[in-house]
Amino acid sequence: MHTIKGVQVLSEVQAKALLKRKEESQSLVKSFKDETLRSSEKENCQSEIATTPDILIVGAGVAGSALAYALGKDGRQVHVIERDLSEPDRIVGELLQPGGYLKLIELGLEDCVEEIDAQQIFGYAIYKDGFQSNVAGRSFHNGRFIQRMREKAASLPNVRLEQGTVTSLLEQEGTVQGVNYKARNGQEMTAYAPLTIVCDGCFSNLRRSLCNPKVDIPSCFVAMVLENCELPYANHGHVILADPSPILFYPISSTEVRCLVDIPGQKVPAISNGELAKYLKSKVAQQIPSELYDAFISAIEKGSIRTMPNRSMPASPYPTPGALLLGDAFNMRHPLTGGGMTVALSDIVLLRELLKPLRNLNDASALCKYLESFYTLRKPMASTINTLAGALYKVFSASTDIARNEMRQACFDYLSLGGVFSNGPIALLSGLNPRPLNLVLHFFAVAIYGLAA
Repeated sequence: MHTIKGVQVLSEVQAKALLKRKEESQSLVKSFKDETLRSSEKENCQSEIATTPDILIVGAGVAGSALAYALGKDGRQVHVIERDLSEPDRIVGELLQPGGYLKLIELGLEDCVEEIDAQQIFGYAIYKDGFQSNVAGRSFHNGRFIQRMREKAASLPNVRLEQGTVTSLLEQEGTVQGVNYKARNGQEMTAYAPLTIVCDGCFSNLRRSLCNPKVDIPSCFVAMVLENCELPYANHGHVILADPSPILFYPISSTEVRCLVDIPGQKVPAISNGELAKYLKSKVAQQIPSELYDAFISAIEKGSIRTMPNRSMPASPYPTPGALLLGDAFNMRHPLTGGGMTVALSDIVLLRELLKPLRNLNDASALCKYLESFYTLRKPMASTINTLAGALYKVFSASTDIARNEMRQACFDYLSLGGVFSNGPIALLSGLNPRPLNLVLHFFAVAIYGLAA
C-alpha cells in the first residue's frame, strides 16, 4: 500500500527534476532577454501595462484558476474571462492524484481542498472476479474545488475575474494580441494582452486556432452518486475489472461515493426510455462488490444518472506568437486513472518557473521561441501519465481476444504481488515518479510475468 512516507521519498526525486528544469530555463532566459525590448522601452510601456494585463487567461476551471493565482502571486497583471462563474456541476475532475496534490502545494493552493469535505485517498483496491489487490491524493466535488480556487485567485488585487464568452482570438499578422468576447451584459468586447493562455477545457472552441486536434472518444462514462454507503476499503479508489470495461468507485464527500461505469464506444443506452437503467441493473450490478449493491440499485432508481464521453487527445500545438494552450484544451487522456488535473497542475508549475525570470512579455516572437522548451520539459510527467492511462484502459477492458485477456490477468496478478510490483506502477500513475523509462520496464515485466505464469 502506498503511504505518505512513500510520497515524501518520491517528492525528493521531483525536487531534483525541478532543479534541473530551473537550470535549463536559466540558460534559455539569457537568450530570451537578448531578444526582448531594451529597458528604456520597458519604462515607456509602464503606463500602458497599468491598464493592459500582462496575461489573459481564457477559462477559470482547474487549470485557468490555478494559473491565474500562480501568475498573480508572481506579480503579473492577470485578466481571466470565464463563460460561467457559478459553481460547476461535473462528473469528472474529482480525483487528484498524490503527484497533483504535491503540485498544488508548490502553487500554494493546498488549502483549496479544505472546507469542501474532500476525502483523503491512500491508494487503490483493484477487483477481478471477486478477488482484490491492494496497491495519497484527494477526492472531492469538482465544483467546490474550482470555486475555492477561483476565490483564491480573485483575492489577489492584480487578478481580475470576469464572466464573459470568448468568441475568437484576436490575431494580427500571425500574432495573437488578445480575444474578442461577449460580456455578461451582452456587450461585444475586446481584451488585449502580450500573452493569451487558452484553458477553456475539453469542449474548447479556440483550440483549432492553436493546434491540430485529433480527439478520440474510446468510451463513455455513466455516472451516479451513491449515498450513505461504505466502500470496502475506506479512503481508497476502487477499480472493478468488469465486463465489458472497468467500473470506478471513489468518495467525493464524507457521505457520497462517485460511481463511474465505463461503456465502450460513443453510444450509451437511452436514459429516457429506461434502457440505461435496465442495462445497469442486469449487466453491471452483479459485478460490483456486495457492500455497494444496495446503494447502487438505489442510485439507479433515484434516476440521477448522467453520461459523458471520454476524450483522448495528444498534445500537438502550433507554436503561435502571443498564445499558448493549457489543460484539457491542450491535452487529454482517458480519465480511468484520474491523471488530468495532475498533468495540468504540473504544466502550470513548469510554465510559472519559465515565466518567472521574465520582466517583459511584449516581444511575442521571442517569447514564443523561448516557450518551445515548455513542450519538451513537460514530457516526462505528461507522457508517463498519458501512456499509462491509455494502456491500462485497454488492458483492464474485457475482450474476446485470448491474448488480451491473458494480459489482463497477468497485469492483475503482477499488481497483486505487492511491494515494488504494485508501488512502482502506482507511483507512475499517481504522478509521483514521472519516468517514462520506468514505465517501459514495468510493461516488459508484466509481459514476461504473463509468459512465465
